[in-house]
Amino acid sequence: MSTDPIYWRTDQKKDLLERLEKLQAQQAALKLRVLAVAGDIAEETGAKDASGWMLTELLVDKAEARSQIKLAAGVAKYDLVAAGLAEGVVSQAKAHVITRALDAVEADPAASVEDLVLAEKLLVEYASQHTANELKNIGKRILAEVDPGRFEAAEAKALLREEERAARRTFFSSRDNGDGTIDIHARVSRAVGLRLRTMVDSLAQPRKWSAHDKGRHLPYDRLLGQAFTRIVETYDVNQLPRHGGHATTVFITMSIDDLRNDLGTAALGFDGEKISAAEARKMACNADLVPVVLGTDSEVLDLGRTARLAHPVQHRALRLRDRCCQAEDCDAPAAWTEAHHLKPWAEGGRTDLANMILLCPRDHRRIHDPNYGYERLPDGRIRYTRRT
Repeated sequence: MSTDPIYWRTDQKKDLLERLEKLQAQQAALKLRVLAVAGDIAEETGAKDASGWMLTELLVDKAEARSQIKLAAGVAKYDLVAAGLAEGVVSQAKAHVITRALDAVEADPAASVEDLVLAEKLLVEYASQHTANELKNIGKRILAEVDPGRFEAAEAKALLREEERAARRTFFSSRDNGDGTIDIHARVSRAVGLRLRTMVDSLAQPRKWSAHDKGRHLPYDRLLGQAFTRIVETYDVNQLPRHGGHATTVFITMSIDDLRNDLGTAALGFDGEKISAAEARKMACNADLVPVVLGTDSEVLDLGRTARLAHPVQHRALRLRDRCCQAEDCDAPAAWTEAHHLKPWAEGGRTDLANMILLCPRDHRRIHDPNYGYERLPDGRIRYTRRT
C-alpha cells in the first residue's frame, strides 16, 4: 500500500478510518483510567490537582484538563461505559454525554438503582447507533424508555419546564456595523428554532444545487443568510397584525387524548423532537397545523386537515370588538394580539367570532399553560388562577 492516501482505494480509506476511530476510543479509555487515579501527581508536584501539572508540563488548558479529569471520574463509576470505551465502541465524546445523562438519572429521586443500571445499558447500546448529539437528546428522556409507565408524565413536566425557561430566555438584538450590514443575535425556543431552520434550509438548498450546476461552491452559511434575508424581504406585511404573522405548516404527532389533556408530549416534525402538549395546542392557534393523530395502537387515525386561521376580516372585527388583550390584567393593544379559540380547534371549536378572543402573546401562552386555570368573566375578559 502506498503511504500517500491519495493513491488508496476507497475501501482502504474506509477501513483505516474505522480502525482509527476505534483506536482513538481505546486510547481515550486508557488515558481516562490513568487520570482517574492521578491524584498522586498533584501531591508530588504540589499542584492543586492533576490539571495543574497538565497545564505546566503538557500545555493543556486547565479547563480542558479539568473536564478530562471529571470525565475520568464519571467513567470510573460506570462499568459498561468504561468497557465500551476500552472496546472502542464508545467514543470519548459519547462517554461524556452518557455519564452526564446517568448522573442526572442517579440524582432523580424517583429513579431506582435498577433504573440506573438499565439506563446505562441502553445508552451504551445506543452509542453504536447514534452520534454524540443524538445521544444527548436520548439521554434527556432515557427514563421514559426505561419505564414509560412511571416516567412519561415526569418527562412531559420536564419538557414543560424547559419550554417555560426557554420563553423567559428568549431575546432578539441587532447591531449596526456601519458597513451596510447588521449583526443579529437571537435566542428562541427549540420549537421556533426548528421551524425557522426548516424554512431557511428549504430556501437555501435550491440555491446550493443551482451553484453546483454552474460549477461554483458557495459557503452554506452564506446561503442560509441569503435564505433568511429572502424570508424577511418577501414577508407579506399585510399579515403582520394577523396572529402576529402567519406561521409555517408543521406536523404534530401525538395521541388525540394527549392533545386534549393538560399534560403530554408531542413529536414536532419528522425528526422526533419533543414538545409539550401545551406548546402543540398553542401552535394549533398560530400555525398551519397538520395533526397526525394516533390511536391506542399507534395507528394513524387522521393525517389531519390544516388548522383554520382567523380571516383578516375577522381580525378587524375582533379588534373593533375587543380593542385590546382580553386578559383581565392586561391592556396590550389589539395590534399586538393573537386570535385564540375559546373551544380549541382540535376539539371541534369553530373559527368564528363567537368562539374567538384577542390575547397578547404572553397571555396566549398562559391560557395554554396547564399550570394555570381560567374563567371567563361576564364582560368577556379572562381571569387566570394559578393551579396548586
